Amino acid sequence: MRWVLVALAVLAVLVVTVVLAYNRLVRLRNRAENAWAQVDVQLRRRYDLIPNLVETVKGYASHERETFEEVTRARTAAQGARTVEEQAAAENVLTAAIGRLFAVSEAYPELRASENFRQLQAQLEETEGKIAIARQVYNDSALSYNNAVETVPTNIVAGMFNFSERPYFEVEETARAAPEVRF
Repeated sequence: MRWVLVALAVLAVLVVTVVLAYNRLVRLRNRAENAWAQVDVQLRRRYDLIPNLVETVKGYASHERETFEEVTRARTAAQGARTVEEQAAAENVLTAAIGRLFAVSEAYPELRASENFRQLQAQLEETEGKIAIARQVYNDSALSYNNAVETVPTNIVAGMFNFSERPYFEVEETARAAPEVRF
């Protein structure tokens, strides 16, 4: 009888441990998903600003068609990305294309003097800052979640219930350096 009580106590402790570990993994996964949703919100804001920026520059530099098409293609590709890795790669291409668009604008003093252009530039810079913050929050959430998925005892529960690591939203080295824009 005594062994039965000991066995039941051990079983109860194991069940409670599994339940607590499972709930912790779910909370961390949900936090990472929420953080990704915040990144997505800022990226969507960026996508909404880009057509206005392109149209404004087009009005002054209509012969720079290739640059405009490159920005448009990069925006479309970024909007169609499905995974964190695809999104990071597409964002790197888009950031480079926007940098080239701003470089084109340097050749047009009347464009740089345009109030509409300055407002769009300021909004885009603000959005870029928000994207950077959202990326950091997402990567921090992914780190916490990944640590839980990989460490004992939650790694056992993670394996039992198919919790898998989340990728980080990393920026390529070439995209880390912000394009230099002077107005």
